Amino acid sequence: MDESANSAASPPLVTFYRFIPECRMPQRADSSAAGSLPTRAFRYCEAIRMASAFGWYVFPPIRVSFMWDGGTDITWTYDGADDWYPLKTAQFPGFAEQFDAAAPDDIKGFSPPFVGALQEPGVVQIWSGLVARTAPGWSLLVRGPANLPRNLGYEVYEGIVETDRWFGPLFTNIRLTRTNVPVELNPELPFMQVQPVNRELYGNALEQFELVTDLAHLRPEEWNAFQTTVVRPNVDPHRQQGQYAVAARRRRKQELSDSPSSDTAASDNIC
Repeated sequence: MDESANSAASPPLVTFYRFIPECRMPQRADSSAAGSLPTRAFRYCEAIRMASAFGWYVFPPIRVSFMWDGGTDITWTYDGADDWYPLKTAQFPGFAEQFDAAAPDDIKGFSPPFVGALQEPGVVQIWSGLVARTAPGWSLLVRGPANLPRNLGYEVYEGIVETDRWFGPLFTNIRLTRTNVPVELNPELPFMQVQPVNRELYGNALEQFELVTDLAHLRPEEWNAFQTTVVRPNVDPHRQQGQYAVAARRRRKQELSDSPSSDTAASDNIC
């Protein structure tokens, strides 16, 4: 198959644009949660593996630290800084000049800020240095990295950005949770994960669900499905661990081999 023809027929789901030259490009999320999953979970729990690998890791463009007094004041510093500074709104070091050198005349002076303290106590907005564009009808869910051990110094707010319509900085808001100690973001570690979400899957579509409140209302086919999924595996004396994982991977491999783009997709996604 002609790869260029296939690429033209299937535009990328997400395109990332690196605005800040120093920032690390996104990385496909890892089914082992960057090596942090317990070995047994990685081998046998396909649900955790798939959730961990769904989307892309996004990294801070520089090592940056914040310190919050528990009230309204936040100070910050970064690699190469001489001191701690009160945080209001700040540009990435040297980026404003780089932006103006590349931007059209009517956009010069509008470089996005790198960090800023929001009016809510302890809340900081931080830009990844990236802008993202998704295919029509797709948005990006911005969240903390799935299944990675969390930094106890901050929490990442989650948000859905309609990046097929909104072409702006890919940022997130974090809530500092420790006071009077430095809270560091390491550029070698992802601080957020972005996941593609079709717009049809949220909003009004979520109103369309059914709730069965009594076991007496389960139909025979549903009891049969429960028996196949839960009962039979647990009474089988020869049952091996990870049967769900094996079946899910086999099914995914078959789906990829049946796909018109399987020549390029199969090598990327099969564990």
